[in-house]
Amino acid sequence: MKTIFSIATLGLFSASLLFAADDAKADVKAAAKRLGDKGNYSWSSTSKMEGGPGGGGGGRFGGGVTEGQTDGGIVYLKSTFGDRTMHTAAKGEKVIVKGEEDWEVPDADAQGPGRFAAQRMRNFKAPAIEAADLADKAKSLKSADGVISGDLTEDAVKALLSFNRRGGGDAAAPKDAKGSVKFWVKDGELTKYEHNVQGKITGREDQEMSINRTTTVEIKDVGQTKLALPEDAKKKL
Repeated sequence: MKTIFSIATLGLFSASLLFAADDAKADVKAAAKRLGDKGNYSWSSTSKMEGGPGGGGGGRFGGGVTEGQTDGGIVYLKSTFGDRTMHTAAKGEKVIVKGEEDWEVPDADAQGPGRFAAQRMRNFKAPAIEAADLADKAKSLKSADGVISGDLTEDAVKALLSFNRRGGGDAAAPKDAKGSVKFWVKDGELTKYEHNVQGKITGREDQEMSINRTTTVEIKDVGQTKLALPEDAKKKL
């Protein structure tokens, strides 16, 4: 009888954990949807890197700070990598880049920062979309001390480690991939999320590098954001 009771208790405990994980994921996705429905907000995204070329955080591997805004279907990014600052904006498939003198549509066939910026914008996910995507790619989520957290699947981590790498589909898949994600939801509103990814990638000349990158996104000015994008730039979108 005791054995039967213990098994039943264990089953109820496991079921309660499963329901709690489902509830936590549902809370994140509902908060992300609410943010996306408002469609007007700003954010700050900071990536901190350990590893990479020379042990530092090279820009193309995800280091740097990005200030973002979205309103009326337009996404505007101001990204800083070391001593470089890049301004880009997009609406649907249309992308524009701030050149030395004016905003311009990047040449898809030309090499250089403009093409990189355009490719990055086309692959970019605004926080409302990215947060929901990360929640889906978590193995499970739990809520404790005001934070909803969990581990990411190996495939999700590999995709994040491979993002914006040179070599495209020909690059070797990352090894020893692992990662985690955290969300902060207050009164049903998504205020912040953070993900950490770790693994080994193969760079140019086949050298193997260990990467440990933490990206923190803080959301602000929901419903009160005014795009810092000139009118002439908006007209090009």
